[in-house]
Amino acid sequence: MKRMHLMLGAALLFGGLLFSSCQKSISNENPPAPTDSTGNQAGQYPVVDTALAYTLDVYYWYKQIPSTFTDAGITAPDSLMLAIRPYSMVSGYPNPVDRYSFGIKQASFDNTSSGVAQDFGLYARYLGGTNQLYVMYVEREAPAGVQGIQRGWQILKVNGIGTTDTSSSNINFLVDAIYNSSTSSFTFQKPDGSTVDITLSVGTYNAHSVLADTVLTTTQGNVGYMAFNSFLGDSLDIDNNFKRIFSNFEANDVQNVVIDLRYNGGGYVYNAEKLCNYLAPASANGQTMFTEEFNDKHSDWNETSKFNKIGNLNLSSIFFIVSDETASASELVINNLKPFLSEKLVGPATHTYGKPVGFFNIPVGDWYIFPVSFRSINNAGTSDYYGGFTIDKPATDGVNRNWGDPTENCLAYALKYITTGGFRESGTAAFRTPSAKVKSTYRAGFNGAIDNRHIRPALNLKNLRSTKK
Repeated sequence: MKRMHLMLGAALLFGGLLFSSCQKSISNENPPAPTDSTGNQAGQYPVVDTALAYTLDVYYWYKQIPSTFTDAGITAPDSLMLAIRPYSMVSGYPNPVDRYSFGIKQASFDNTSSGVAQDFGLYARYLGGTNQLYVMYVEREAPAGVQGIQRGWQILKVNGIGTTDTSSSNINFLVDAIYNSSTSSFTFQKPDGSTVDITLSVGTYNAHSVLADTVLTTTQGNVGYMAFNSFLGDSLDIDNNFKRIFSNFEANDVQNVVIDLRYNGGGYVYNAEKLCNYLAPASANGQTMFTEEFNDKHSDWNETSKFNKIGNLNLSSIFFIVSDETASASELVINNLKPFLSEKLVGPATHTYGKPVGFFNIPVGDWYIFPVSFRSINNAGTSDYYGGFTIDKPATDGVNRNWGDPTENCLAYALKYITTGGFRESGTAAFRTPSAKVKSTYRAGFNGAIDNRHIRPALNLKNLRSTKK
């Protein structure tokens, strides 16, 4: 499944595509659906009838769906998931909170969730407040990574056309050339001022969740840094990276850690739990990490996970680099650790995305549906953060610097706090947003930027039991 990324400044993602989910294990042989309580009979689109029946059984806010609701006129499960979203009112929020329920063809989801991609493996974003386009990140096994392209390289031309023109027509041209073409040529300017021309052709590759890690030396001791892009993908690869990285942190007597989740939209919660167990202090061991709460039909599915400390890293505080694209399993990590660690959030937004709920894939025909099915609650009882977590220090995304560069704007703020006890004003403006023109929506269905990320699956595996009503 192609992933399109032309991130323009501090952009919001299309609401239906940035998720983490709970993945319960159910047979790929579609089991009989629960009875459709609306009385709507299977007709021209029986797959939609089945999807509705499941939804009325497991949807967290199923009680808000009126008895008069039918799937008449709905032709596919993805449209059904959009149709139920308005029935998700929560006290304290003026509008429905469900931005998440979705449907997707099984083949697309299976490729996406496993980390298999087919594109250039290059993602671009304009530096906030400018018309300068930079490489946001690359996948190391992708064509761009194999060619040695790095975050922080400026993209001067694509197929011979300059990138400083941010008109809608040129943005559409760039999107097509970077994400929808089989071959494109690029002119890059490296940080040393030299330029290089590179032609990329689409290739199939395995994406990796860890983009970078390093140990930085400061006046207050060593600081461990990890850029973690997704809780999706090959869990064995993620596990091996965690072991390597945190062993290195321990060997270098790291006293502070910065976890970079600025583009991390979520993923498998069992990977999030593992990260929490590495980061949690020893005092958290055996205590409640979080609880998953389902609707009252399935309260027997409620489950509490406890900390099982891994390694000897014993932090008292932690720093997260985040954005409004930081969602779900990423926010779960932040929420899980809040009762046990002092946290500071830095990044190019004022709040994280806001997704304290999860779901699991239910096979219906050749589709999966993901109706929101539970919410997550931390040790202190904190949940319902639909507005996201407040970012302590909004700061421009330093896409003109590579991962782990201590002069990168967001990381520089975190390091300053570590060394002085407070944030600073950097040489770069503290928080520069893109112009209104750059922030405009250039493709229907996207909010604030051109972005079609990985669908974000995640959470614990359980057996789905059909309950007839």
